[in-house]
Order: sequence, then structure tokens, then C-alpha cells
Amino acid sequence: MLHRKIYQLCCDGRDVCIFLRDQQRWIERARIIDIEGDLVTLRYETEEEDEICSWEEMIRLESVGAVTQKLASVPRGNVDPPLTEDCPESERIWNHYNDTNPE
Repeated sequence: MLHRKIYQLCCDGRDVCIFLRDQQRWIERARIIDIEGDLVTLRYETEEEDEICSWEEMIRLESVGAVTQKLASVPRGNVDPPLTEDCPESERIWNHYNDTNPE
């Protein structure tokens, strides 16, 4: 079952976080690029001080303890997130509680 899910994530090409049981560590923002037998090839980057390193690592399927995917994210930095007022009126979801009870 895990093999099938990892294969699906490989085909989707989305970033995942993988927990390696034998090393007791998480690999974050990894991309599964290949599955061959019980070997899974991951590609990911790490930031160390002022340096970004790219890694490609082969792990055994039995080492995988958990796989997670990010469902949503908010940009980091000095960026204002979009608000309801920025959304077209036809796409807004109205809060009926506020519509019936004036402030």
C-alpha cells in the first residue's frame, strides 16, 4: 500500500515530507523522482547559513515511516495575504451570521 502511494506521489510531482524511521529524521520539501524495486530516489534542498545545497538520496522503502504533503501555504515575508475584499464579489462566501446581526 505504501509503495502504491509513493508511486502516486512520484507521478504527481508534488513536494512531500518524508520521515526516515532508521535515522529518526524528517526530509522536508523533497520530490520523489524515481522508484525502482524497494529503492526510492528523493531530491531536496537544504539551507545552511548562506548556502543552499541540493541533495539526491536513495532510501529503502522499509525506512519510510511517514509521508506528508502540504495542503496550503502562505507566502513568507512582507507580503499581505489576499483578503475577502480582494476577491471578486461573485466568488465571496458570505457569513450569514454577520449579515443578519448588525454591529
